Amino acid sequence: MKLKRNIPNLITLLNLFIGCLSILLAFYNIAWAAYLIFISVVLDFLDGALAKWLNARSELGRELDSLADLVSFGIAPAFIMYILLIKSDYLPEFKIDGIYILPLISFLIPVFSAVRLARFNIHEKAETRFRGLPTPANAIMIASFPLILNQYSDGPQWVLFIFQNAYVLTGMILLLCFLMISRISLISFKYESLSWKAFKYQYIILALSVILFIVLGFAAIPCIIFLYIILSLAGSGLSKNKE
Repeated sequence: MKLKRNIPNLITLLNLFIGCLSILLAFYNIAWAAYLIFISVVLDFLDGALAKWLNARSELGRELDSLADLVSFGIAPAFIMYILLIKSDYLPEFKIDGIYILPLISFLIPVFSAVRLARFNIHEKAETRFRGLPTPANAIMIASFPLILNQYSDGPQWVLFIFQNAYVLTGMILLLCFLMISRISLISFKYESLSWKAFKYQYIILALSVILFIVLGFAAIPCIIFLYIILSLAGSGLSKNKE
């Protein structure tokens, strides 16, 4: 039945639509632009799960998924970072025709996201681990920044120093771009079973993520991403030692 087979594609297209709205809202309400990225992450998970459940995987679906991910997890977070940089402290006054130059570095994010997505399509579909930071994780990281600023609008000062400092934000952009195209081996959350032995690191990350989010709110998200990287590297190292 054609309608049944196209349900995942419709969700993918909704993901794309939400990503476009996030780009627009970045100029008017950056917090809502961030929330929309989280919605896109949920839709991205849902379309893949439904495609598998309905046995509706297709070449069209794979291409649409990559295009939607580039918009929602590449271009949309780039605009959020651009707005944060425009409003940041210590922003160099260097302009061309009234346009600040440093914030344009934000648009490296979709460039490196495109490389990450293309490499995934070619090499990683059948792998049990990711190579480099997945684009949804990168987008979640960036989307958390304006929400953390809202959460800690009255301080402490170190929060404002990190998330309102043009040079710190620029460093974060470069680090995240590097992580996306790096060869580091990271845990995949594609469960093939509920086995603790096979997926213990995934369960540990999920449990710690819930605890951190309860305690820290949106400030937990960068901690969770770095925890994910550290535990992935630890798990990879232990696997190699066993071999």
